[in-house]
Amino acid sequence: MASTFTRMLHASRLLILLYLCLQLPQAVAQAVTRPDSRTDTGSCKGTLYLTLDVGNMRNAERIAGILRQEQIKASFFLANNRTERGDHVLDDSWQQYWKARVAEGHVFGNHTWSHHFARKDLDNGKLYAVSRTGKAVYMDKKSFCRELTEVDTAFHHLTGQHLSGLWRAPAGRTTQQSIRWAGECGYPVHVGWTHAGYLGDDTSSKTYPNQVLLKRALANIRSGDILLMHLGIHDRKQDFVDVLPELLRGLKQKGFCFSTLRMGDR
Repeated sequence: MASTFTRMLHASRLLILLYLCLQLPQAVAQAVTRPDSRTDTGSCKGTLYLTLDVGNMRNAERIAGILRQEQIKASFFLANNRTERGDHVLDDSWQQYWKARVAEGHVFGNHTWSHHFARKDLDNGKLYAVSRTGKAVYMDKKSFCRELTEVDTAFHHLTGQHLSGLWRAPAGRTTQQSIRWAGECGYPVHVGWTHAGYLGDDTSSKTYPNQVLLKRALANIRSGDILLMHLGIHDRKQDFVDVLPELLRGLKQKGFCFSTLRMGDR
């Protein structure tokens, strides 16, 4: 009997865990968002949150134009990536671009200055991460916080506005240490993306051509999903931005409205 009871208890715990995992993306969205006053939520069958990581900025202007045309506000997560034209995302050469996005009412979060990928917390209290080139990087709290504060300082220099208290770890990879340090450095909420919201614009276009990604997104995206796209991907030959208008219009036709990720003032 004890063995049967134990198996039943374990099964119950697994079911509870599965339920929580399925609910977590919605809970994250609800925890960091509030209705955008520019969104007519009364006529919506559901709300979606479009988030944009910088990538190499190849399609930054095109995406901005599409958002204006479709009257959609997005949440941008900024890192100081090298762009396709050879400068960096937060250089003065991008000032007019970011000032225009601020004027349009988008929301801005932190994606870290150097875009190091967190790997694990070490016993010596440091965070082990890897750079874009595969080089090992070891950070303490001070150097980790600098990764966040430098982005905010540069963005404020360019636009006169500070970032929100939202942040996204490169590739969404966090550790207990990085979550704690980010909160202590002014970024209490980490924002990933939901499974259906991963648009796949950073995958191989040979394996995942645009029409495959478009069809998948339109079939699977549900209310509360956090969508992830980039302002430019170097390795993808078929830019997903080519089907972005079709995706956004298709989601609108399904009755979805778009809002920005928000939280209380810093």
